[in-house]
Amino acid sequence: EFSAIQRFAETPGTEKLSAAERQKIMHIGLPIGKGNFLMGTDAIESMGHKVTIGNNIQLSLSPESEEEATRLFNKLVVGGKSIVPMSKASWGDYFGMLTDKYGIQWMINYAQPKTKETPKQKEYISHL
Repeated sequence: EFSAIQRFAETPGTEKLSAAERQKIMHIGLPIGKGNFLMGTDAIESMGHKVTIGNNIQLSLSPESEEEATRLFNKLVVGGKSIVPMSKASWGDYFGMLTDKYGIQWMINYAQPKTKETPKQKEYISHL
């Protein structure tokens, strides 16, 4: 079962895409084992995407801190190209994309741990 499916229409900054392109998949994730995912996206040529052998796969890292995400990004991008600099993404995570000096594409995503509400907070929220 897919863990996430997001279309380009649900993504900020894609308003200029055609109606057909906005219905294409921006992100889809399939969990495989503990903490591992197969993720996919449709390539939108009007956004500059062109699928060729070598760019038809991306490796994704999920570090345990923002600092580790930045460190990994900075090491991998040396001699390569930053596609999306590390920054807060529209879905709330700290995210970046790059192509390393060997042409391998990487995504780095740090998700802040979710905080659990205390019983007192739950009670307060339920009265809102």
